[in-house]
Amino acid sequence: MTIFLAPLTLIGPAAFAQAAADADKNPATNADILLYRAIGSSYVCNARTAGVDFPKAVGIAAATYAQLINGRHGGFVASAGTEKLTTKQLFSGAEFQVITGAIQYCPKEVPADVKTKVEEALKKQQKAK
Repeated sequence: MTIFLAPLTLIGPAAFAQAAADADKNPATNADILLYRAIGSSYVCNARTAGVDFPKAVGIAAATYAQLINGRHGGFVASAGTEKLTTKQLFSGAEFQVITGAIQYCPKEVPADVKTKVEEALKKQQKAK
């Protein structure tokens, strides 16, 4: 789910080259995902406290998260099975992860309309199960 249309150009060519070189690395585990979520969410909270616009803070945090998955894990996530995730999928998932983390860690720094959209998305996920 993409809440913001942050430019994917934040994910630089070096990350793509590194991903190709590291394609044989282990997929990101749940522990890895929790760590990257915490790092990204912390970045969003700190950036917002420093006055950075929410979309920009989320875009940078999500791009960094996606770069970590590409660079350290070749674009593979254990919970996704054997399918290599695209940059768009990684960015979208990262964006959702860092936003939900920011809601948890610094709710005052997350705009109300974003919280509403996330709550709606989570409700849809619950109904789909």
